[in-house]
Amino acid sequence: MRLRGWVGRALLPAIVLLTAATRASAPIRAAGPAIALDWPKFRHDVANSGSNPYERRLDPSNVSQLKLKWVGIAGVAFIASPTVADGVVYAGSGGYFWALAADTGSRIWLLPRSLNYSSPAVAEGVVYVGSVYGAVYALDAATGSILWIFRTGDRIMSSPAVVNGVVYVNSDDHNVYALDASTGAKLWSFPTGGQFGPSSPAVAGGVVYVGSADHNVYALDTSTGTELWRFPTGGAVYSSPAVVKGVLYVGSWDRNLYALDASTGSKLWSFPTGDAITSSPAVAKGVVYIGSYDGEVYALDATTGTKRWSYTTGDGISSSPAVANGVVYIASEDGTLFALDAATGSKLWSYFTGRNLLSSPAVVQGVVYVASYSHGDPVGGVYAFSR
Repeated sequence: MRLRGWVGRALLPAIVLLTAATRASAPIRAAGPAIALDWPKFRHDVANSGSNPYERRLDPSNVSQLKLKWVGIAGVAFIASPTVADGVVYAGSGGYFWALAADTGSRIWLLPRSLNYSSPAVAEGVVYVGSVYGAVYALDAATGSILWIFRTGDRIMSSPAVVNGVVYVNSDDHNVYALDASTGAKLWSFPTGGQFGPSSPAVAGGVVYVGSADHNVYALDTSTGTELWRFPTGGAVYSSPAVVKGVLYVGSWDRNLYALDASTGSKLWSFPTGDAITSSPAVAKGVVYIGSYDGEVYALDATTGTKRWSYTTGDGISSSPAVANGVVYIASEDGTLFALDAATGSKLWSYFTGRNLLSSPAVVQGVVYVASYSHGDPVGGVYAFSR
């Protein structure tokens, strides 16, 4: 079953519970760099590269040996993507936010009354995540205790980025927020002309980059929120920007993948796909990888935009690719998780879940994690695969 578009998906049936948590007053440690071997946020790092350069256990020669390691939290709907840090998998679902042991899938803790389309970011022992109830949560990574809550004016489907003690996150109240990571205090906000949906900020070189449903990509000063430039596309930007080597890559509802000069916002090239793009690009070794609602996975030359290869799946693609050690991992709404050769696009391995896969995979130390949309079904949830 195809679930067309993030605007429509926001209206999917969900468990609607009132948020009863309150703001905690005690300060916490400021957030710092993530551990290199982890996948501590959506798109792996604060620049949203979607690439794990530290993976060494899985490669094109052995990824075909992947087998199901465990399935956790069966029968729960997952639209947000899992993140992995310090041996723990964090994932939000219809009504709960979960911490699972990465080796077994067993529950460590859960936070009730938290409906998450936002994927968490983990930094310095703290989990930061948005809620459809309009709140940003800071949680103790070990216990799930609420450290602080910041409330915005609408739902948050965007995933936070944490850089130098500041949390950057988009809200569907049209604003980009910068929050003190220790206290949750607002440092600044910037209004755009539309909602954000799942588009999540990228941070690089003192600039935060965001896409908006008002069709624009924005570059903002990280310290002040001052607009540095904006680039207009032909449709809503639900894709999350990736910034690598001074170039910003992002997809648009207008069906195009764009490459922009990250300093000026000028267009370097664009590539047309056959349908809308909400998938976020991954960039590795001079190649950009992206999925489209036309059901294709594309690999493009990062400098010229020339197509190197494409791979056809059985349905539209909301999932964003993860690249690690010569393999591209991506899920399709046909219910299949794929591992493709990054150089050629040939299929190396696949696993059919039988459920909608809207989330994006994470690859950490020889294990691939992904979550499925399977509300009310006795099979599904968070999957882990290893050799």
